[in-house]
Amino acid sequence: MRIIRAARVLTGRPGEVIADGEVLVDGDRIVSVGPRGSGGEAAEVLDLPGHTVLPGLIDAHVHLGFDAKVDPVTRRSAESDHHLLLRMAENARKLVSAGVTTARDLGSRGFLDLALRDAIEEGLTVGPHIVAATRPITITGGHCWYMGGEADDEPAIRRVARENLRAGADCLKVMASGGLMTPGAPPSWVPQYGTEQLRVVVEEAASRGKGVAAHAHAHASIRSSIEAGVTTLEHCTFFGPSGHDYDAELADLVAASGTYVCPTVHGVFWRMREAYGPEMIDAWLNAVAAMREAGIRLVAGTDAGFTNGGIANETDGYVAGLEVFAEAGFGHAEIIEMATVRAADACGVGGVTGSLEAGKRADLIAVKGDPLERLADLRDLTLVLISGRSVTQTGIDTVTSSVG
Repeated sequence: MRIIRAARVLTGRPGEVIADGEVLVDGDRIVSVGPRGSGGEAAEVLDLPGHTVLPGLIDAHVHLGFDAKVDPVTRRSAESDHHLLLRMAENARKLVSAGVTTARDLGSRGFLDLALRDAIEEGLTVGPHIVAATRPITITGGHCWYMGGEADDEPAIRRVARENLRAGADCLKVMASGGLMTPGAPPSWVPQYGTEQLRVVVEEAASRGKGVAAHAHAHASIRSSIEAGVTTLEHCTFFGPSGHDYDAELADLVAASGTYVCPTVHGVFWRMREAYGPEMIDAWLNAVAAMREAGIRLVAGTDAGFTNGGIANETDGYVAGLEVFAEAGFGHAEIIEMATVRAADACGVGGVTGSLEAGKRADLIAVKGDPLERLADLRDLTLVLISGRSVTQTGIDTVTSSVG
């Protein structure tokens, strides 16, 4: 057993800060969390004065298998599955370097996300715990069709959903609306599926105790996704033919449903603002702030992996996305909650991670300073534990603490 001590411990529960606190870890589990001395004696003690210990960060929306080098028409990659899997492993390592200990991968081809997930859990490579959606369900030629999940009617939707689940998917992803990155596919403001078709996805996921993440930009797609009972709405931009068109009444419906929304606020916000102009990008951020005011349960997720107009949203830019939330008026404590305990609940893993509590996985980070005062301190990582293993940018440390 070992004790990790710091100037403050953020448990992840709203507003809970333990000054001069400590976390007692045994193997891959947390034994206790409390003030200094509350955990008793341990063979190893890591004392980190001036540091903050908090739950490992959670990215609720990533694409480890996206590649910038794709055909501009088909969006297919020239990479073999073997080469892409290596790229995905590198992207996973970058997530860890940013303090991310759990990530939900919402779209991958060839079930490669499952191979990577299992390799990480076996200790064959370094990465966060992965919640894998496998192939997104989409219409023929629809958004991200090239990942292999095309289905046009209810029997086909049911078949693809069952194939994904049988392969080992942790959740399902459905493209309720079109998107911006697939040439020839319906645009973002056009629905791809209606309520009944989305309900089929929800039913199939529920039969295995899984949730559904719905990519939904269009107003009709947001409404249909809520009516179908999806677990999370991805993007939720209220997009119309003329751009962002926030609908307060629809936002109230989302809030009343209790459905989580991952608005995919990312760290390349400022670069996109420069490239595309402030009007569209600022309208998007204003909509995120309005959703918060409406009482919608927002979670942090970066959509890491995409490249748009030469702007790459890398997997190690997680904290920059949190800083954009701050720019929109969110408080630091709320942002950390969105990035930990709330994101864990949205991804269906709140019972095992997302907060520092006895019995949960020892997924935690230690940073110099106080992120409640300066979010940028989240970049100054001293320690990353994933299931109790100390992880660095180069691998897993064999020595994780010093004797105290």
